[in-house]
Amino acid sequence: MAKNYIPRLKKLYKDQLAGEMNSEFKYKSTMQIPKLEKIVVSMGVGEAVANKKLLDAAVEELGIITGQRPIKTKARKSIATFKIREGQEIGTKVTLRGDMMYEFLDRLVNISLPRVKDFRGVNPKAFDGRGNYSLGIEEQIIFPEIDYDKIERISGLNVAIVTSAKSDDEARTLLKKFGMPFSK
Repeated sequence: MAKNYIPRLKKLYKDQLAGEMNSEFKYKSTMQIPKLEKIVVSMGVGEAVANKKLLDAAVEELGIITGQRPIKTKARKSIATFKIREGQEIGTKVTLRGDMMYEFLDRLVNISLPRVKDFRGVNPKAFDGRGNYSLGIEEQIIFPEIDYDKIERISGLNVAIVTSAKSDDEARTLLKKFGMPFSK
């Protein structure tokens, strides 16, 4: 990326959204205005216990989707029913911050989510009570970066959007202003 390039959503936030949020919620300081802190994109690959190739494919796909190299996550404790041992690699995740975060959110909201079959909006109640939003995506093929012919299998991924908002209302308003298509 060029040095003077600023992502579209970041520019929109600085120029317009921060002022709108301040006038809407009447903050005493500009530091209280909610902003995006990070976006965590993760993919659980439970079948990686039997087939390591699936985990490598998931790492590669997540890297293509986010534009950043993912890390492999390990099981915290053993679960006999699922034949998982503590320390086994069973997933992958990426934490996006700064310009990469704004670029990913822009692509997610404007390109990928509208490609979901029978899409009616995302769940407006998926907030955790502290202003963070979680979104589950059932198929990684909604992202245009993924080549449908080269994928091992269709798998889902989780997107956690962490904001500095103190309440769910503030976070919901912030995400709405960024263009998140909440269902009615």
